Order: sequence, then structure tokens, then C-alpha cells
Amino acid sequence: MIGTGIQVNGDITGDEDLTIDGKLEGSLKLDSNEVQVGKTGIVKADVSARIVKIDGRVDGDIIGQEKVVITRSGNVRGNIKAPRVTLEDGAIFKGSIDMDPGDSAKAQAEALAKKTNGQSPSATQPMKLESGDKEAALSAKSS
Repeated sequence: MIGTGIQVNGDITGDEDLTIDGKLEGSLKLDSNEVQVGKTGIVKADVSARIVKIDGRVDGDIIGQEKVVITRSGNVRGNIKAPRVTLEDGAIFKGSIDMDPGDSAKAQAEALAKKTNGQSPSATQPMKLESGDKEAALSAKSS
């Protein structure tokens, strides 16, 4: 925890959850953990974590591996990239939001290619379809 009377300048990395009620300038990378910026927290940094919850102020880009939540008291100026983003009523946000699942879909395709040694799965194997992929399902069924 970075308390209300603490100011940190620099880069923070680690393997634990972190709550920031003080000030942070630099960068914050906790990709496997949760970051919470409390109501009194002021962050001037790019933030990368599994889950990011903003109750205070963040000036910088945010990457959430699972989700980003900006609560009604939250104030964010920067871009957000996450598969799930929640902006509560009253939250202040200026920036862009990227929720494109294309990156994860590409990673799944690469993993499948490795698993099948680069060969297409046989017709007897079940197919995992992304939502909205009716054309692929129909063409796979007809072949």
C-alpha cells in the first residue's frame, strides 16, 4: 500500500496486489495482480495489471489483462486497453478505449496451430467459434 502521505517517483513492478492512496509518478506494472487507486490516490503513470480499479485520479495509459473499472469518484485521462471496461455513472474519462478481442483470438489461433503441429484440425474435432462467426460455422458444416 502507498499511503496518503507517501509520494513515489519511479517504476514499480512486483507480484502482489497494490492499493495507492498517495502519489505515484513513473510506471506501474503488476500484470498478474490487482491495482486499486483509492479516492485520495493520484497516479501520473502508465498502469498495467490484471485488474485495475480507479477511485482516484490517473493520468496515463491503462492496460487491464482482465478488466478496468472506473468508479463514480474516478478520474482518468489516458487510453484504456482491456477486454472488459466499466465506467460507473459519474466517472470522468478522457481518452480512448480498446476492447478488441483480436489479440487474444490471434493468440488462441497460434496455440491451436502449435497443438496441431500447424495442420488444420480434422472435421471430427470440435470447433471453438467466436461470437458472430456464423459464416465460418456454415462453411465448415457444409464442407
